Amino acid sequence: MENNMESCKHILGLAAIKKTTDYVCEECRKVGARWLHLRTCQTCGTTLCCDDSPNQHMTKHFHATQHPVITSAEPGERWIWCNEDQVFASY
Repeated sequence: MENNMESCKHILGLAAIKKTTDYVCEECRKVGARWLHLRTCQTCGTTLCCDDSPNQHMTKHFHATQHPVITSAEPGERWIWCNEDQVFASY
């Protein structure tokens, strides 16, 4: 990893990056909504839609659970974000 991760204990504390094989937002699916991009929670492994999606389920997940770190679930994207510390890093 590189960029600003040295300033984030949440990112530094990860043992491994959780990946997904489920490329759907289950919350959007439940309500028949569309999503743009997917993010994976690095605490529990849940994959939900991003802030550019109408329902912003991953941000709602963060506020409900306080799970701070997410990664992109999009194929080919390799970045990580900490909501609590507002830190972005690529890996």
